[in-house]
Amino acid sequence: MSVDLLAFFKATNPGDTLDFANPEDRKYYIDFSPVRGGTIIEELKENITVYYPDRPTCDLFTGHIGCGKSTELLRLKAELEAEGFHVIYFESSEDLEMADVDIADVLLAIARRISQSLENLEIQEPRGLKQLLKRTAELLQTEYDLSDVELGLPQMAGLPEVKVKADNQGTFSLAFGIGKITAKARADSGLRERLNQFLGPKKTELLAAINQELIDPAIAQLKKQGKKGLVVIVDNLDRIDGQHKNWGRPQQEYIFIDQAEYLQKFNCHLVYTMPLALKFADDYGRLTQRYSEEPKVLPMVQVQHIDGSDCEEGMVLLRQMVMARAFPDLEQSARLSKIDHVFDHSDSLDYLCRVSGGHVRDLLKLLLDWIKKDRKHGKLTRATLEAVIRARRNEMTKSIDDREWELLRHVQQRKKVSGDDGYRKLIHTRLVFEYCDRGESWFDINPILNDSKELLL
Repeated sequence: MSVDLLAFFKATNPGDTLDFANPEDRKYYIDFSPVRGGTIIEELKENITVYYPDRPTCDLFTGHIGCGKSTELLRLKAELEAEGFHVIYFESSEDLEMADVDIADVLLAIARRISQSLENLEIQEPRGLKQLLKRTAELLQTEYDLSDVELGLPQMAGLPEVKVKADNQGTFSLAFGIGKITAKARADSGLRERLNQFLGPKKTELLAAINQELIDPAIAQLKKQGKKGLVVIVDNLDRIDGQHKNWGRPQQEYIFIDQAEYLQKFNCHLVYTMPLALKFADDYGRLTQRYSEEPKVLPMVQVQHIDGSDCEEGMVLLRQMVMARAFPDLEQSARLSKIDHVFDHSDSLDYLCRVSGGHVRDLLKLLLDWIKKDRKHGKLTRATLEAVIRARRNEMTKSIDDREWELLRHVQQRKKVSGDDGYRKLIHTRLVFEYCDRGESWFDINPILNDSKELLL
């Protein structure tokens, strides 16, 4: 059986997130938990289903961008739904301007997604929430032209029929208040600032209205339908920029530490993705004190041990991940027997796995470029992969300064990092990876950098 390299290429898109609930996507899914330090998704699930099913919970989930968090969260969603929970999953980057986020933005985004998901439930009109949002709209209407804000949100059961836009005659809907006004605010920093100036001091009132008039009655209706509760998974909140607010506070610390009380006040189960850099912030101790659970970290897939020897279990799983995209309908053992149908040698595939450092998206990006260059040759060759890696290394090293090279050499030698801001940047830019081996964390540089002459100084 020969491989269809064009189909292989299409199945390798690093921008695609696997949906565990989709049988087709599940063909490509590989469980990396044995080489990631444990069953993290199982821990998140049990916190909700076993230990605290009847009371609100809040968990933080982090890891390098592109390491597979979204795929794992969609697996969590599917497993929670199988346990009888109503689960709302959304990517917060669709609602928020990640360079400028305030707590009111996050609360409104969650309220919007809850209202969308629960539109068919018979709950009473949320009068307090409607009134607060109406006051907000009236204030903004006096300063900004909102007549063209198309809202597109469904009406809430129990509310009179509503229109889909605000106009100068004062037409207002709850859908307007928690709907696509956030899309316009994303594009207008002045509107965004005014919105937060008004709602920021009223966040306690806003949360009380969301809980009492939306979440609590919704959960009651869900339980009448046999559901066990409501879970909201907020993905991509780890992509909040690390820049400082205008009063000097780093934005990530402001949202996850200073506003921790409000992130946890929803009367349902919450899972947020958190920037990995916060684990290395000076204020990380304060963060752990403000949440009842330690943040769960999804490390890299381990491709080697701390002594530099291969981690064979991790290598096997990465080989499976690649070959599943080439032969999704074959059993695992049959796939591995087809390596020589795709690659000039099995060592070429192993080299790809090692140089990726166990970062799933980076591996797929390298593989995608490799397929593009070798598609007409019938097989993927080691020489082409080495050319792809050299090009990637060249791009990565252009922005690394002398201080960062010094820090990278320290990581390479010591396998650890400190809370230095320089290390935080290296982790954020995926120049340094975190691994977990039998419960112990260690760090190493991105293997693509290994042959850089700057590391030999």
